[in-house]
Amino acid sequence: MKKPTLQQRLRAKNRSQAMLVGLTWYTAETWAEVKATATDPDRFENSFAEWEAMATRTRREFQRSGVTALECQIVPQDFFAWCTLHGKENNAEARAEFVSEKMRNAHGGKT
Repeated sequence: MKKPTLQQRLRAKNRSQAMLVGLTWYTAETWAEVKATATDPDRFENSFAEWEAMATRTRREFQRSGVTALECQIVPQDFFAWCTLHGKENNAEARAEFVSEKMRNAHGGKT
């Protein structure tokens, strides 16, 4: 049996509840700054243009699935301060956690 796609899983979940997700979002400058200090720079695309194309596709996939996908701009100084406060290094897990926390704070825990 074939495993359901992300889009199929999100549609099924969306039937039972409205979903809101935050997408880590950058400008060309902030992308370069965060990547330059990341402990996992290999997790980033090779260029900002490649990242932007991937992020735009991902946002469209979520929206086609009925999921509200909001861009959550990363301000490097805020993110680095958050990492220091929480004893985290700049990696994919910390970036996702930072965005998740920002979304919860901004949207009252609806993420």
